[in-house]
Amino acid sequence: MKKVLFILGELSDDDIDWLVGTGSREEIPAGTVLIHEGQAVNTLYVLLDGTLVVSTAALGGKEIAKLSSGDVVGEMSFIDDRPPSATVQALDEALVLSIPRAELAQKLYQDVGFGSRFYRALAILLSNRLRGTVQQLGYSRDKSQEDEAAAEVKASSNVAIAEVRFDWLLRRLRSGEIS
Repeated sequence: MKKVLFILGELSDDDIDWLVGTGSREEIPAGTVLIHEGQAVNTLYVLLDGTLVVSTAALGGKEIAKLSSGDVVGEMSFIDDRPPSATVQALDEALVLSIPRAELAQKLYQDVGFGSRFYRALAILLSNRLRGTVQQLGYSRDKSQEDEAAAEVKASSNVAIAEVRFDWLLRRLRSGEIS
């Protein structure tokens, strides 16, 4: 499931309009590093198109994950204000919505409703990611229980609305409506 759906399903249309209006459309050439391990991140990214590769120095620069359309990048450093623990680089040409950290932090401070919805969405996203990691490490329940848990998450969230919002966001960005 696209990770951004967790966020778009929790936010209101006005919240999404604010993100789109505040963020900027960026075309990222292949090979470009968006996030450098250990260096402060000043942006939250939503990957709209393309593939990003995640690697870490602890594993000798080995690829640990690939990110695709709908993934959110930089959210952990946004939440805990610590330098990233991995490097994120464009494998091929990518399109991202780039949301400046300072403006997002100010919005969260000024708009309690937005903050509540935004942090809930990030909590759901990170919880889902942790469950996936536990499953990959082989410490999860059996497959049928995992499928049932995934179905519960999908049913309990606003996935249909989020999918429509993501398609709308992509159309706006691809058409150049957003600079």
